Amino acid sequence: MASHTLEIVDLEFPEGANVILGQAHFVKTVEDLYEAVAVSAPGSRFGLAFAEASGPRLVRSEGTDSELKSVAERNILRLGCGHAFLIVLGDAWPIQVLPAVRSVPEVCSIYCATSNPVKVLVARSGESAGVAAILDGESPLAVESAEDASSRMELLRRFGYKR
Repeated sequence: MASHTLEIVDLEFPEGANVILGQAHFVKTVEDLYEAVAVSAPGSRFGLAFAEASGPRLVRSEGTDSELKSVAERNILRLGCGHAFLIVLGDAWPIQVLPAVRSVPEVCSIYCATSNPVKVLVARSGESAGVAAILDGESPLAVESAEDASSRMELLRRFGYKR
């Protein structure tokens, strides 16, 4: 009988980097995700890795930065979840690439897109594993005040996201 466990795996990525963790379903995912990120954030540094769930069960990877590609590969191996993918962005933001990533036909879901510390709750059963939950960042401390809301709106306008 297969052993069933839950394990928390910390994603490890460089300070200042952003990550996108998701699930997809086909070996060509790695090429399609590469194209989606490269077109959405031209000239950006990134690495990505995708875990096959059948056949040779390899981690397939691409990227424009060998260090970030290696970071993505190591994290996907540590997670051990079939069909999971991880994109590590060095100088781009998830908001720049998420629409293109979501439009990749093989992408089933996106679990998180963040620069916060990430813990992944992984369910394991025999030779299979899957993402059960994401712990993204830290718990909130309070409800924003009117001053906090004003600062948030000012920041969004400064970044050009709102008028």
